[in-house]
Amino acid sequence: MAYLRLLKARMVREKMPAARIAAGWSIGMFIGCAVPFGFQLVVSVPLAVLTRTSKIGATLGTFITNPVTIFFIYPAQTWAVYRLVFGEDPELPSEWTYEAVSGLAGRTIACFAAGGVALGMILAPLMYLFVLRAVNAYRRKHPAHEDRQTP
Repeated sequence: MAYLRLLKARMVREKMPAARIAAGWSIGMFIGCAVPFGFQLVVSVPLAVLTRTSKIGATLGTFITNPVTIFFIYPAQTWAVYRLVFGEDPELPSEWTYEAVSGLAGRTIACFAAGGVALGMILAPLMYLFVLRAVNAYRRKHPAHEDRQTP
């Protein structure tokens, strides 16, 4: 619980307009879903720099996927797209030949990527709205921080 309070404090006290803070968190959320674990910061932080949005948000937003959640999120997003596209559950090959494994790998990688983009497209706007609302609510209650909203 203390960790969540720390995240919220970092989010609402950042010195930039609320929309830019929310956009940074949204970028982080999208990249956290769409880019494989381990490469996310390499993508999200430069995107935040290029778009002049919150680098803190872009970093922390990627934490939707972490060493605990990837075991749930990645298989779920891959399975959902596989099921939608191919109309069946993914099956392991009966013979572990190069052709069988490479065919499975290609489908799985494509479904993983498509599932990540789809999940990111759903969660990123929700993250944007959530953060925008939280920052604006904090700034309404703490007018001393009003100067942070200027671009």
